[in-house]
Amino acid sequence: MIQINRELCTYCGGCVCVCPTGALELIETYVEVDNEKCNNCGICSGFCPMGAIKLDRTEAK
Repeated sequence: MIQINRELCTYCGGCVCVCPTGALELIETYVEVDNEKCNNCGICSGFCPMGAIKLDRTEAK
């Protein structure tokens, strides 16, 4: 599951463009995450120039 730090995010939309599953959507002044579509690949986290996206690969118990 990814977490977006809205204080760091500049809403550039880059993460939306690189997401291979379409799990991210830029809506006015925030990025919406569809956790059902997200496959935890981390591409968005690696792409974000502001370091606003963190990937949590631990599974919920």
